[in-house]
Amino acid sequence: MVLSKAASENDVSVHSTFASRYVRVSLPRFQMPENSIPKEAAYQIINDELMLDGNPRLNLASFVTTWMEPECDKLIMAAINKNYVDMDEYPVTTELQNRCVNMIAHLFNAPLGEEETAVGVGTVGSSEAIMLAGLAFKRKWQNKMKAQGKPYDKPNIVTGANVQVCWEKFARYFEVELKEVKLEDGYYVMDPEKAVEMVDENTICVAAILGSTLNGEFEDVKRLNDLLVEKNKETGWDTPIHVDAASGGFIAPFLYPELEWDFRLPLVKSINVSGHKYGLVYAGIGWVIWRSKEDLPEELIFHINYLGADQPTFTLNFSKGSSQVIAQYYQLIRLGYEGYRNIMENCQENARVLKEGLEKTGKFNIVSKEIGVPLVAFSFKDNSRHNEFEVSDHLRRFGWIVPAYTMPPNAEHVTVLRVVIREDFSRTLAERLVADIEKVLHELDSLPARVSAKLAAAEESSSGVHKKSAMEVQLEITNVWKKFVAEKKKTKNVIC
Repeated sequence: MVLSKAASENDVSVHSTFASRYVRVSLPRFQMPENSIPKEAAYQIINDELMLDGNPRLNLASFVTTWMEPECDKLIMAAINKNYVDMDEYPVTTELQNRCVNMIAHLFNAPLGEEETAVGVGTVGSSEAIMLAGLAFKRKWQNKMKAQGKPYDKPNIVTGANVQVCWEKFARYFEVELKEVKLEDGYYVMDPEKAVEMVDENTICVAAILGSTLNGEFEDVKRLNDLLVEKNKETGWDTPIHVDAASGGFIAPFLYPELEWDFRLPLVKSINVSGHKYGLVYAGIGWVIWRSKEDLPEELIFHINYLGADQPTFTLNFSKGSSQVIAQYYQLIRLGYEGYRNIMENCQENARVLKEGLEKTGKFNIVSKEIGVPLVAFSFKDNSRHNEFEVSDHLRRFGWIVPAYTMPPNAEHVTVLRVVIREDFSRTLAERLVADIEKVLHELDSLPARVSAKLAAAEESSSGVHKKSAMEVQLEITNVWKKFVAEKKKTKNVIC
């Protein structure tokens, strides 16, 4: 959900250009118009505004799939009017979801018998999947504490400070304390030893990340499992693990099949994965899989019959489209293990090309790791002349959307640029991006007035009475940059 903003006096109507052959008056922007307009006009007005959106294919900030085969596009459009929750009316779609759950469970090495079906559900995305997994852990912990006659009002989860915001949402919405392991300079994932030290009797689970949003790195789930097994033996607790494999769940089985991070580890009780990331489906599909039926409390499952038959449901959303479920099934049977492996290997190779191109410039440190999500996170070796935010801003002129951000505590002074390599990011695009980054660096070098101002700020910080931190120096440089951009915009608006 995006919070809306109030309109200014000069921004209260929509003005049409090509649609003026159908509509001669401006339309209200934030109120429903009194009269109908022709369908051609409505289409043209909206289409004209959408032209100003960024190109999804060049949005290198996003892990979300931006291209699928035309045949799958047809299946999506054919099912666009199906409400997935109406299982009695759409039994085949329900069957396809169940097949997806079982395929993914086997991919994650769930301990299933020959005739045993997997326990899991399709969700709108990994955020909903994490909420459901968290609720299952919380309820199981509460039931255990009640049975032991102990307080059950202060549950907590242990994570790294690099977790995605959906974990913070879960903690806040469902009143669970989030205990975060702080990061270190050069080590940007959760330290298993420190995580296990933070575990107490009220810990409902430890959440490990298979593919950090910050730099794509896989956390050491095997080490976490082994340490937690020992602590559980010493304390008599049974603290479990959830693996947030939103980004890495469709990568590790194909690129690193020997890596132990999934249900092969006894304490891993549930795993979530985003079908709309490296599952290769458009936005709107996630999955959560449980190790066994015992790990999903029965009281969390609702049974309804007002849509025509008894239907068990465990979701936060009720109505949702069927298209993404069908699209996921298409990808699983269309590509198979071989196809997914080929695509992930290709992404990995394109990430290597980009990484080597950036290293050849001599300007950047590579923050991402060899093993992990195919992305390249990088930062300046020396940001006294330029910073990562400037590069990000200038790249937009070439159409690229490359995010710049600071690391979480305790590494806030480190600023990073990140390029996510998806299936539709080719080697040619990787080479072109490096060339455009080199152009941006050359342009930044050609602005001597601003560079001098930044160097002066840096010198002042080192020679003054008050020794400024790296973060303070970086903020000063960023402020100089913002002033430069503001002056540049004023100059553009001057009519000669």
